[in-house]
Amino acid sequence: MITQSFLSSVEESNAAVNSPSEFQTVQGKEPLKHLLIGSSKAVTSTIHYLQVIGYADVGDWSFLLPSPNPGEVMSILNRPIAVQ
Repeated sequence: MITQSFLSSVEESNAAVNSPSEFQTVQGKEPLKHLLIGSSKAVTSTIHYLQVIGYADVGDWSFLLPSPNPGEVMSILNRPIAVQ
């Protein structure tokens, strides 16, 4: 079933890239997860645009992962943000 594969891939990706304890060590910041879902071209284009405007480096995003919807992929960015 695609959904089971999708969920295990996300959990493994999150555990390998950024563990919750990694974010908890940053004072005054909380973890924020960004999720892009769309065609491979749209997701890749958006990731590159976000690098051009200085928001996130291309290498900060996960590899393209299959989406539960046919013809779509997704990519995840975990980053701490300042919270007031």
